[in-house]
Parts: sequence; C-alpha cells; structure tokens
Amino acid sequence: MQVVFFGTPSFAVPTLTALLRSPHQVLGVVTQPDARRGRGNQLSPSPVKAAAVAAGLPVWQPHRLKKDPEILALLAELAADVFVVVAYGQILPPTVLAMPRSGCLNVHGSLLPKYRGAAPIQWSLANGDAETGITTMQMDAGIDTGAMLLKATTPILPDDHADTLGDRLAQIGADLLLQTLAQLPTLTPIPQNDAEATYAPPLRKEDWVVDWSQPAMTLHHRVRGFYPNVYSSLRVSASKFWGRWWHPAREFRAPWLPSTNKPFGSAPPKVGWDW
Repeated sequence: MQVVFFGTPSFAVPTLTALLRSPHQVLGVVTQPDARRGRGNQLSPSPVKAAAVAAGLPVWQPHRLKKDPEILALLAELAADVFVVVAYGQILPPTVLAMPRSGCLNVHGSLLPKYRGAAPIQWSLANGDAETGITTMQMDAGIDTGAMLLKATTPILPDDHADTLGDRLAQIGADLLLQTLAQLPTLTPIPQNDAEATYAPPLRKEDWVVDWSQPAMTLHHRVRGFYPNVYSSLRVSASKFWGRWWHPAREFRAPWLPSTNKPFGSAPPKVGWDW
C-alpha cells in the first residue's frame, strides 16, 4: 500500500521504521515544525523528522495543517491508499480524513475507549492500572472516537514508568499497525462504546508536584506516570525524584526519587521510599 505517515515524538518512530522495512511504500511524512528542545533550547527537528530525513523521505511541517492550502493540495495529489497517524499533535480536518482510499488509521496508546486523549500512557500509570495496550482505529472527526480495528495488551510492571512503558507500547504499536494493514480488507470495524470512555488530558505543571498528603501507593503511581518531571520541595529546594521504592513483595530501583545513601529513618518502611 502507498502510505503517508503523520507523527512527531519518539513514540511514533518505531511505526515509521516498521513501515519502511515492510513492502508498503511511504510516500512522505507530515510532522510538527522544528521546536526548541533540551537544556540549550536549540531549534531541533522532531524525532520523526530526523528518522524521515535519514531515510531520504519527503517531509512536510505545516504549522496548522487545515490552514495550509499548499500542503493540503499536495496530500490530495499523492492519492495515497492510507494515512497512518501516530501521535501527530494536530487534529486532521475532514478534508484530510477523506483523502486516502482506505481511510486514516491511528495507533493509539491505550485500550480504547479508555483513555482517549493526549496522555493515555501517563494516566494509565498514574491511576495504577494493571494492564494497558494499543488500539488501531479508523479516524473520524472526534478525538480518538473512531471505530476500533485491532488491540494488543501488555501488563504494567511495578517498576514501569512513562518512558519504559512508552517504549514498549511504541514497538507493540508498530507491530499492530502492520497486522492491521495486512488484514484491513477483512477487518470489521467495532464502534466504541461512548458510555465506557474515559479521557486522558494533557499533563499540566500542577500534575508534576508531589502531594505528600496522598497515600504512598497513590504517590508511587503518579510519580511513575509523570516521570521524569515529578518534583517536590524538600527543605528549601525543589528536587526531582530518583531513589529506591520499598514494597512488601519487592524492592526495585525506581528512577524518580532523590538519590543519596541516607536512609529514611532507622529502617526502610514497609511501603515507602528512602534517599
């Protein structure tokens, strides 16, 4: 199939890579404009753009896709079979959704209809879920409301955080997208049950602040979900978290608590942290 790929963050790169290694033809990539990133605040390309340029693919970076007539016309002229969308970062207008012969397919980081929205991986961790997964779906005009095609699940491990779980789901998504394309002519789309839908809103700075009045396990889940940006004011300075989590069944190194060798009290608590 002839594919146009839409995506921006590192989560989307494995799916693009899988498409490039498959028999499908990637006609080009649409991604977000270059942005200032990192400590040096340098203007740099998105991870998807970097991968696309390395592969010699055409790259288009509209600031607002629906208001860019030149790129809209170009996409229409490509006459692609399918548009594949993975965490692109802009809503596709109806004119774009109607362009490809086989529609627009989205790789979403949750088991829909749970966690529609921008941050499904983070909120599944923050809410203490035991399992999550990937859903491929047909896109419509809503936000993650389209009919579902295939699903794949994965357990959420006790020491998973947003990066580790995101990396695992990214690879699962890449594999599931290829399965979806292979089975597309015979798949029966399944409408989502809106009554079961939940929303995963974008993260705010307030979500990163540790509220020490919450139960230990609630803190554990939220720190993992909002890693690596979680912080707390300890004494007079704000500290990001890197340390050791103690649990009755398990002890593991958790990348989110202030790390020194100073023990927390005379002995580690049954459930808690030390630094």
